[in-house]
Amino acid sequence: MKKNTLYITLLAISGLLIACNPTPDIKNDMLDSGQISYAITDSLQKHLVSEYLSNPTTQQKNTPVIIAAHGYTATTFEWDELRHYADSAKTFYVSQVLLGGHGRSYAEFKKATWEDWQSSIKDEYIKLSNLGFTKIYLAGSSTGGPLVINLVKTNFFANYTKPKGIFLVDPIIVSSNKTLTMVGLLGPVLGYTTVELSSGEAGKWYIYRPQETLKQLMSLINITRLDLEKGITLPAGTSMKVYKSQTDDVADPISSLMIYKGMKTSTGGKIDVELVDSKIHVFTRSSGREGVTAHDRTMQHNTFKEMETKMKQ
Repeated sequence: MKKNTLYITLLAISGLLIACNPTPDIKNDMLDSGQISYAITDSLQKHLVSEYLSNPTTQQKNTPVIIAAHGYTATTFEWDELRHYADSAKTFYVSQVLLGGHGRSYAEFKKATWEDWQSSIKDEYIKLSNLGFTKIYLAGSSTGGPLVINLVKTNFFANYTKPKGIFLVDPIIVSSNKTLTMVGLLGPVLGYTTVELSSGEAGKWYIYRPQETLKQLMSLINITRLDLEKGITLPAGTSMKVYKSQTDDVADPISSLMIYKGMKTSTGGKIDVELVDSKIHVFTRSSGREGVTAHDRTMQHNTFKEMETKMKQ
């Protein structure tokens, strides 16, 4: 009886969705339009250390650099505040990679796989390693988390300078939105989903999320979850710190527990996980958000400060 009820409910939902327009109504002021692009040469040269320090001095090569990977539907904007902190501190660099398929147009986003998303992280890592940077770190927010974890699992760093450390902020291994698991069933009917942005976020995130990309996201987090269950070991000399908001409407807090249980250092030690007193997903980004409190900004600053301190050790 329960199965029949579920089946009838799904049919009803599908019937409603079929009546929807499968093509989104894209305005020119949306990132989805392609009229706003983070993938142009000037933008990439501004955000990538390998571009603006393409002939580094010895001192620059020995200065820590963080490759910062943003989340699903986002852009390099997500890590702007860390770069601003670094510019002020003058003790480390931040290289803001634009995930493949992101920051361009709805059409480009729609056809990109999660491996495409990851490709820009790989490219920048290879360039920095080849340029002789000796202290390379990675930071991943939200979907950037499993993308970085996958690099460890697949032994990507074997032929390059080993990362000194990895920082993950609200990594998504288990989604807080349980309807995401139904994308395989309803996705082809739905076509896309939408998200509301604040005025400060407009033009910096995709508003429309093609079902093809939602499937890619599910594939990535499912693969990562299975890999964590089998166990993942960090490269020799690489540390990891996970910062996880206690309340998160995107990445279920159990994500941090799965990483804690599934990953270990090269010597068999535990990784460092901190549950942060925050209700914001990717609490390290306050710019463009509404309702950000003084406490939120303090947590952001303290996290950036701790990352800086760890890179000095």
